[in-house]
Amino acid sequence: MKSGGDASGRGRVPVKVKKDRTRTQSSRTWLQRQLNDPYVAAARSKGFRSRAAFKLVELNEKFRFLKKGAKVLDLGAAPGGWSQVAAKAGAVVVAADVLQMEEIPGVTFFKCDLTDADVPAMLKQALDGPADIVLTDMAAPTTGHRATDHIRTIALVEIALDVVDDVLRPGGTFVGKVFQGGSSNELLVRLKKSFREVKHVKPPASRAESVELYVVGLGFKEKSAGG
Repeated sequence: MKSGGDASGRGRVPVKVKKDRTRTQSSRTWLQRQLNDPYVAAARSKGFRSRAAFKLVELNEKFRFLKKGAKVLDLGAAPGGWSQVAAKAGAVVVAADVLQMEEIPGVTFFKCDLTDADVPAMLKQALDGPADIVLTDMAAPTTGHRATDHIRTIALVEIALDVVDDVLRPGGTFVGKVFQGGSSNELLVRLKKSFREVKHVKPPASRAESVELYVVGLGFKEKSAGG
């Protein structure tokens, strides 16, 4: 793929990683996948901190929620790819994570624990009012056991939705990561009560072998209507 082109990867000659005693088979497989991943190359050429940035780009192309001047809250933001995309779209971005994140122009970052009761009010104050959009690409470290990984990721989405209840304006949008197989029944019920529309999407930038899926909640309802 030429620098600055799209991330389709068409016409690329696959790169093979030579066997090396210092590398395990798993590390060699990972390196080969990275070298042959057009989204990794595209992220590098466009200055994005991660290939995950293109997942948000593609979700936004489908749903058109990022607008100039929109107030965006990015939860679990590190290393910052999604915050970069939102900031480049002209949004006002506040980001939060338990991990430290390097500064991004146009992004206000807080190193904090989202389960802290004082955090939602702090983030809302930083946005100077309710958020128009809440984003989260958070995922727990994988264990290799699909059911366990699903439960742990659902728990993170529920934490994000607790923040959503406090900071998202009526009519606002939520985008969060879950796993294929759909959201848990309880989570799906909660989402459908809280939003006028709930969509499950796997953007092209999400690796085919990955079980990740994104849920998009459109049209946040008033708290009284959302239960």
